[in-house]
Amino acid sequence: MTRDALAHHQAGRLNEAEHIYRHALEIDPNNADCLHLLGMIAFQTGDNAAAAELIRKAIAIHKTAASYYSNLGNVVQADGRLDEAEACYRQALELKPDQAEVYLNLGHVLKARGDVDAGLACYRRALALKPALAEARAAEAMALLLQGDFAAGWPHFESRWQTQDYDTQQRNYPQPLWRGERLSGRLLIWGEQGVGDEIMFAGLVPDVVQAGQRCVLDCDPRLKPLFARSFPDVDVVSGFGPDRDSELDIAAHLPSGSLPGLFRATRESFAATTSPYLIADPIEREKFRAKYHDGRLLVGIAWHTRNRKSGRVRSIELSMFAPLFSLSGIQWVSLQYGDHDDLQRQANATRAPLLFDREVDQFTDIDGFAAQVAAMDLVVTIDNSTAHLAAALGVPTWLLLPFAPDWRWLVSGDVSPWYPTMRLFRQDRIGDWHSVLQRVESALTTDLKTRTCWRP
Repeated sequence: MTRDALAHHQAGRLNEAEHIYRHALEIDPNNADCLHLLGMIAFQTGDNAAAAELIRKAIAIHKTAASYYSNLGNVVQADGRLDEAEACYRQALELKPDQAEVYLNLGHVLKARGDVDAGLACYRRALALKPALAEARAAEAMALLLQGDFAAGWPHFESRWQTQDYDTQQRNYPQPLWRGERLSGRLLIWGEQGVGDEIMFAGLVPDVVQAGQRCVLDCDPRLKPLFARSFPDVDVVSGFGPDRDSELDIAAHLPSGSLPGLFRATRESFAATTSPYLIADPIEREKFRAKYHDGRLLVGIAWHTRNRKSGRVRSIELSMFAPLFSLSGIQWVSLQYGDHDDLQRQANATRAPLLFDREVDQFTDIDGFAAQVAAMDLVVTIDNSTAHLAAALGVPTWLLLPFAPDWRWLVSGDVSPWYPTMRLFRQDRIGDWHSVLQRVESALTTDLKTRTCWRP
C-alpha cells in the first residue's frame, strides 16, 4: 500500500498519495512513515504548521529516523525558525553522519544566521561526501561571492546550471562558450534568471564593447526598448533562434551571469563599471517629472517582492514606513508592482501618502517604468528589480537589506560595487526592520536639510 502511495507521491499526484497514507493510518495509527510522508505533503502544499505537527508525531514513534529530523528541519527553516532547524539537522547528522544534503541545509541555516564561514565549511563537507552535488558547489560559490572572494567564487558559480531548481534553462548552441578571446564574428549574450538579474549583468555589456567585441544581447522582451536605447553599439533582440544565426554571424555565446567571471574577478575591477549604463526615454522622463513635481523631493518607494524563495525576508510591511511618511517636504511615489487597487487599499489601510500612477504598468511596460523611476530624486526600496533598475539608471538608490542578504550585496558595507549611486541599509539583527528604517529616516532628514539629494 505504501509503495503505491510513494509512486503517486514521487509523481506529484499528492491527492492520491494522501488518500492512501490516511487509509494506512486508519489501519495502523502508529505508522511513522505514513505520518512523516503526510507531513511532507502538507509541506509541499504550503501548510507548514500541519507538516511540523505530523513529522513530530512520526519522530515520537520512531526516534532514530534521520530523514524525519532532516525534513522537520526543512519545514521549520522555511518558517524562519533557524535555531530549531539547526537542531534538527544536527540530530539528523548525529544519527547518520554521511548525509551531504543535510550538511548543505545546515550550511544554509548557519549562513542565514550570519556565520558565513561555518556555512562554507558545511558546503565543503557536503562536497567531500558527494562531489557531484551541484547545489553544494553553487552554495559555496555564493558564500564566496558574499564574502567578496570573486576570484574563487565565479568559477564555482558556473555550477548553477547543474542545480535542480535553477530559474533559467541552459541553452545549447552549436557555437562554443566565449572565454574572452577576440572573435571574428559576434558574441551572443543571453539573459538569465529574472529581470533584476538581467539588468545587473547588463552592466558588463559596456566592458564587452570596450574590449572591441561586436555582440548581440538577447533579453526579456520587456527590456528590449530600454536596452536598445542604452546600448546603441549592440544588436538587442528577444527570443534568439537558429533562424537568425547566419544573419547575425554568431561566433560564440555566453549567459550574462558568466560575464562577471571575465570582467569582475577582483574588487578593484568594479571600478570599470559605467554609471549610469541604462538610459530612460528622456521625453517620457520629463513628462513624469512635470506631472509629479510640486516643489517637494520626489522619492519613489517599493516595499514588496513575490519572490518565492526569499520574498518573506526581503519584504517590509508598508505600515513600518510611517515615520518616513511623516517627514515634510517629500512627495512619495509608489514604484511597487502589483494590482493598483490592492496597492491603493494597502496605502489607505496604513494612511500612507503615496501617489499611485495608474498609467504605469511596472510589470509589463518596463521602458515606461524606467522613465518613471528616472524622474525620481531618490528611490527607497527593498531588494527587488526596482532596486536594480533605479541604480542602473543612475538614480540615487537606498536599498534596504535583510540580515542575510543575497550574495551580490556582500556581507558588509554600505556601498555596492555594482552600482555607484546605491547606498545600503542593512539589518543588524534577523527581522529587525525597525532599526533599518530609523537609519533611513535619520539619513533622509539630514538630506532634506542639506538638500543633498535634491535635483538642481
